[in-house]
Order: sequence, then C-alpha cells, then structure tokens
Amino acid sequence: MIYQIILNGFLLGGLYAIVAMGFSIVWGVMNVINLAHGAFIMLGAYMTFWFFDLWGIDPFLSIPISMVILFCVGYFIQRNIINLVIRAQVFMVLILTFGLEILIMNLTTVAWTGNYRSVPTPYSGANIEIGPIVIPSVRLAIFLIALIITVGLYFFLGKTRTGNAIKATSLDKEAAQLVGVNIGKMYAITFAIGGALAGAAGSLLAILSAISPYMGGPYTLKAFVICVLGGLGSIIGLIIGGIILGMAESIGTVLLGPGYADAISFVILVIILAIRPEGILGKKFFAEVKH
Repeated sequence: MIYQIILNGFLLGGLYAIVAMGFSIVWGVMNVINLAHGAFIMLGAYMTFWFFDLWGIDPFLSIPISMVILFCVGYFIQRNIINLVIRAQVFMVLILTFGLEILIMNLTTVAWTGNYRSVPTPYSGANIEIGPIVIPSVRLAIFLIALIITVGLYFFLGKTRTGNAIKATSLDKEAAQLVGVNIGKMYAITFAIGGALAGAAGSLLAILSAISPYMGGPYTLKAFVICVLGGLGSIIGLIIGGIILGMAESIGTVLLGPGYADAISFVILVIILAIRPEGILGKKFFAEVKH
C-alpha cells in the first residue's frame, strides 16, 4: 500500500514540475510573478479538449500544438501588455497579471460555459502491474513526457545562444546589454516559453482530470509552492520540489481525504519559508527588493 502511494506521488510530482517550470522561468528571468500562469494552463487544457472533441486528435499529439499556440500568445502579451509596466513596481505587475487571469477566465466562461469537460481516451484505464504495484499507463506516459520537456528546456538554456542570452539576462541585464543582448526580446521569448510550458502542462492535465475555466488558480498556487520549495532558478530544484509536493499530497489525500490537497500546499509553503526561504537548491529570491 505504502509503495503504491509513493509511486502515485512520484508520478504526480513529475507533472507538478512541468506545471511550475513556466512560472519559474518568468519569475527568475523577468522578476515577474505571473498570476496568469494558471489561466495559460487552463487554455492549454481546453485546446487539448477541443482538438480531441472536434477533430479526434489524440491528446498526447495535441501537446506540441498547444505549446506553439501558447508560445505565440505569451509573446504577444509580453510585447504588447506586460512590457508596458515591466519597469514598474512588482505590485503593479502583480495586479496586471491578476487582471489578465480574471479576463482570460471570464472570456473562457463566456465562450465555453463553466461546465466541466473531460478527454476520455480508450487507454485511460490501462495499467502496468508489477507484483502488488499498479502503474497507470497514462500517468507514466505523462511523467515521461514531462521529463522529456524538462530535459529539453535544460539543454536549450545551457547549450543554445538564445538560452545563454536568457540566462545572462536573468543574472545581470546591464552586463548582458553591454555584450549585445536585446533585453526586450529576451523578456518576450522568456514569457513565451513560460506560456508554452503552461500549455504543455494544461494538455497533460486534460488527459488526467476534468477541466473548467476555474481550474487555473490552484495550479498557480502549486507552481509558487514548488518554486519556493525547490529553489527559484534551479530546474533540478523544481523537479525535487514537484516530487515532494506530489508525494505530500498523495500521502495526505490517503490520510486526510482529497479535500485537503490545497491545504497541504499551503502548509508546505509556510514550513519552507520559515525553515529555508531560499528553497532546497536555490540561493536567493529574484523578486526581493534591491537597494
């Protein structure tokens, strides 16, 4: 029993890591806490649902489509909306992204109503049994896809010219400008990557659970908790933080009931802020006030 719970938490943690990744890269590079991140996840989930419902596209095949569309949406929003207040105080950017979330959520409700929707696939109930342990095939596939996306992001940031420019911008934007990095363009690409990762997370979530226009808020919270837990700016830290949160929720759900999942996230957030506010692998918060 305990091994099954741990396995479920581990697989859930892989999904949570990809949920937090887009949130983390925007926060770490742009110093923007994107409260609209959950709304982007929700849009990714709806894209997967409609691709499946209207054209019969397998939800796993719709992941790259969602990523491309949300990349373009993120790029447009950063260049034409976020960029207008990027130099303002952190509080003003928070208000703007919160307003974006409310706008996207309400437009989605008007367009598609607030009814819950799901993506029923023929393989949804397939399992792999290893002795007493049952591995849901869909959850395993989602974990592997999340891992592939994470590794892809790691190599993109570390091995490509654009990735190195993004990292340089996050560390010292003035020095990056001196060597020819276009900060505005890097910000737009970063926000677009955050949107693409949110789209991937939404597509994966649509395969697992029912979706609605109001699903985004809890995942913004989970992304924030994972960033604080694992350490901002560390991809490995995000994976560790996601797995810890996934296991904590899996165990807590068995012991306390499914209604306490979000409460567990809050408890973990308070504990980590009290004990190690920089996170497991992080060094400092990028959003702290600089003097």
